[in-house]
Amino acid sequence: MKNKRNMYPVGCNSIGLVLSFVWLRQLWLIALTRIKTLIPEDWTLVGRAYPGEEVQLTFALRQQNVDQMKVLLDRISDPDSVLYGKYLNLADVTQLVQPSRLTQKVVKSWLLSHGVQDCQTTITQDFLQCVMTVQVAETLLPGSRFNRYFREEQFLLRSDFQYTVHKDVSEHLDFVGGLHRFPPKKKEVAKSWLKRAAGGFHLGVTPAVIRARYNLTASDVGTAANNSQAVAQFLEQFYHPADLAEFMSMFGRSFPHLSAVDRVVGTQGKGKAGLEASLDVEYIMSAGANISTWVFTNPGRHESQEPFLQWLVLLSNMTSVPWVHTISYGDDEDTLSTAYMQRVSNEFMKAGLRGISMLFASGDSGAGCKHLGGGKNSFRPNFPASSPYVTTVGGTSFKNPFKLSYEIVDYISGGGFSNVFDMPDYQVSAVNSYLKNTKGLPPQSYFNVSGRAYPDIAALSDNYWIVSNRVPIPWVSGTSASTPVVGGMVSLLNDQRLLRGLPPLGFLNPLLYKMQGKGLFDVTEGCHKGCWDEQVSGQGFCATAAWDPVTGWGTPNYPALLALLVV
Repeated sequence: MKNKRNMYPVGCNSIGLVLSFVWLRQLWLIALTRIKTLIPEDWTLVGRAYPGEEVQLTFALRQQNVDQMKVLLDRISDPDSVLYGKYLNLADVTQLVQPSRLTQKVVKSWLLSHGVQDCQTTITQDFLQCVMTVQVAETLLPGSRFNRYFREEQFLLRSDFQYTVHKDVSEHLDFVGGLHRFPPKKKEVAKSWLKRAAGGFHLGVTPAVIRARYNLTASDVGTAANNSQAVAQFLEQFYHPADLAEFMSMFGRSFPHLSAVDRVVGTQGKGKAGLEASLDVEYIMSAGANISTWVFTNPGRHESQEPFLQWLVLLSNMTSVPWVHTISYGDDEDTLSTAYMQRVSNEFMKAGLRGISMLFASGDSGAGCKHLGGGKNSFRPNFPASSPYVTTVGGTSFKNPFKLSYEIVDYISGGGFSNVFDMPDYQVSAVNSYLKNTKGLPPQSYFNVSGRAYPDIAALSDNYWIVSNRVPIPWVSGTSASTPVVGGMVSLLNDQRLLRGLPPLGFLNPLLYKMQGKGLFDVTEGCHKGCWDEQVSGQGFCATAAWDPVTGWGTPNYPALLALLVV
């Protein structure tokens, strides 16, 4: 049998050798320039993805007029502006931010040149979600290499190397989603119960306790037909309608309320209800009682889908959405790309232009801690809590856990200073006052004094009762609890404004900082946790009079807020 190499004409063989050399040289150059991505320790590498497996990638097209969007949002959300409350509809936002025709043409032509045709866009034209094989994705995005990872019955396809984009295309894209981000660990929101229940019985926080502490009466419920609120759930967190009905029958007897969600956007799983989802739904619907409530839910099990990003894409594709959204979700800033965070923050600006209030939990890790090596540490901010265009909610506890006493810091309450976003103008005076007048601050090497500071507001976050899987559960804690409580009260304020022909409150922060704590209970006692080292000894920041990076401006006093905001 002849050697196969001799079966080819000499000319073809030479060309083949040259092409092989060029191909090998290209692979060698890619290998040299590849940058390894950080794979979270709780995810296990299973092996390489099959070339024919499908992945869904999200292409964030470069938006127009981002600077103009910032200016317009400042005016729309400034209570002293003539444009205050004059919100845009989705068509208006589209006209403002949609990518240029050139950007759309270049990106779509690039995708088509690689055979990528299965794509969907949004009304705002600034996202493309496309399905393709792993082989096509790796060719489209040089440097990427998809592997299969496993954690707790969940598989994901992710690239262990950073991708690159052709230089002619890169200027038209903010990022490509679906390659690198791993879902954070599921929160163990019942951890406090497991640790403290043995120490003695406690009645805990219920809707009645929330209403008594924040001065809500039985008549403080929603009645406006055009009002609504929402929670968003990710990471296979689902609520059960039967749990909600049971919760309201147990804890909602003293005030009018709804016992069912009006709309679920997405797919509800059929497994056990999640503590997180149960908590969010039950407390936004008891604080914002009798108000139509939506649940945005995304299982997050699709191997190349990012559920948080999917939620943002949904908002860009819906002409009508609730006025208030609360989200108990976050990642450490240093685990995300700056381009990703900046673009997501732009999406929050888009929501603000439409009059939507976005409330995010500040996190349950205090100031956080990042080990830099060599015995050095720094605090670790959380995103989206650190975005300048969301209202971030911290957490408190009762000073006397057995009484309706005043509130102090819940030591887990997240807060600090962003390492990515500059301090927005609306908070400069308040934050600088805190930095100037507070004694015993952590060393400045631990935080960025010029960064966006958070949280903005707070509420009780400790020792809640919920119903999950038809079982009443006590001692559930976290800013996942305080966030829907504040969101529900914002919905009540919106309700009263809508009944009087006033616009909803929209992006809250400029208003909150101009109020300088009016309508809120100031929290002045307690500190949250930080790094355990010789310099800070486990302590982060401490509460003070007025604003602080643990509880913001304080906790709501509903009738006082009503008097200030519904006039």
